[in-house]
Amino acid sequence: MIKIGDKIDDRYRITSRLGTGGMSEVYEATDVISKRVVAIKIMKEELMNDYENIRRFKHEVAAVASLQHPNIIKVYNNGEVNGRPYMANEYVKGQTLHEKLLFLTKMQPYEACEIMLQILSAAIYIHNHGVIHRDIKPHNVYYMADGTIKLGDFGIATNEEMSNANPDEHILGSVHYLAPELCQGKKPTPLSDIYALGITFFELVTGHVPFDEALPIDIAVAHIKRPFPMPSKVDPSISREVEKIIIKACRKNPIDRYQSAQAMADDIENVMKNRNNFKEKKSFLSRIFGFK
Repeated sequence: MIKIGDKIDDRYRITSRLGTGGMSEVYEATDVISKRVVAIKIMKEELMNDYENIRRFKHEVAAVASLQHPNIIKVYNNGEVNGRPYMANEYVKGQTLHEKLLFLTKMQPYEACEIMLQILSAAIYIHNHGVIHRDIKPHNVYYMADGTIKLGDFGIATNEEMSNANPDEHILGSVHYLAPELCQGKKPTPLSDIYALGITFFELVTGHVPFDEALPIDIAVAHIKRPFPMPSKVDPSISREVEKIIIKACRKNPIDRYQSAQAMADDIENVMKNRNNFKEKKSFLSRIFGFK
């Protein structure tokens, strides 16, 4: 059992418990060598009897250990404590976008564009390095106090070259953000991430996910068969130009989507240049604190 004051690998002194996730316990710790504060993710003890859980946890470490980007949560180190794998991550002082949406309900289209550009910057980087995130959603995107966006939680990320390795894993991910081809058991590609980015954009500007049926299977069927709802029908203040980006990212057929995160980012940047596309051009910080 991990206790406050414990030291891991003679380096990370546990200072508080931050919470728990699906696979791990998370602690705040101080790196006694670098003096920086880190977040320690330790695999839950009750999951250690399943090799697949261990493999998935270690896979997250491998997926992000070499990724260095300002919009991706850093992994500083990893190892084992009491036989349980752990990783020392960048300590993120901020909320998830999901938590922000619970507070704000939705975001102004302009600030949503600002946020999306940062998420897309991370997506461009990981795709260029052959990594598919597979679980992009507001719950896995962190909003720092200075407005910086950080993409995290690479627990089910995969390498493009290995995406055929286990067909049973193709349907992993949050069903509200799952691309139609993944709902059908097909292999993940960067275009699957594009779909999830489009759903995230939709949720930021409308405050809702496009398909929210009671049962996961019904949500999956909706992704495959039902027409994608027009964001402007939910909120008429959303401009046609912003709407077009969301709709293109969320096409049922991957061939009809943006073929890269860069292409989607380029369109968002172009839309932001025209003030007429936004009724209210305010950032998140200005809306909360009244900054001009």
